[in-house]
Amino acid sequence: MDLFSRKIIGWSISNRHDVDLTMKAFENAYFDRGEPEYVLFHSDRGSKYTALTFRQMLERCNVVQSFSQKGYPYDNACMESFFHHMKRECINRKSFRNQDELRLCCFEYINRYNSKRPHSSLGDYTPDEIEQFYMERQE
Repeated sequence: MDLFSRKIIGWSISNRHDVDLTMKAFENAYFDRGEPEYVLFHSDRGSKYTALTFRQMLERCNVVQSFSQKGYPYDNACMESFFHHMKRECINRKSFRNQDELRLCCFEYINRYNSKRPHSSLGDYTPDEIEQFYMERQE
């Protein structure tokens, strides 16, 4: 999630919740954004984020890593809230026959979240609208 716009910019699905999944989600975001400079990656202190391979990948991309305080989930409240809503509104309401069905459900949910769901913290604009406003000001 890009904290500026609250846009979900990188995600991935796997049978395992491990460092490979985390790396794939980060790579999706990083390369989709055109390998941006001055990136800060904030997360909790989970083993996926502290793994040597993940830290080395961030280093290669010149990304600064930041961690929540131990036992303090409020630092990452935006992501916690996103996952809560996604599980409640999408994932827990359906049965999926396979990973492709789950992937499609997540894809559709994230697209709606980014393009149609206004956020009070964004002045009731969507993440896509916030990014569009920003781009227009840069021109």
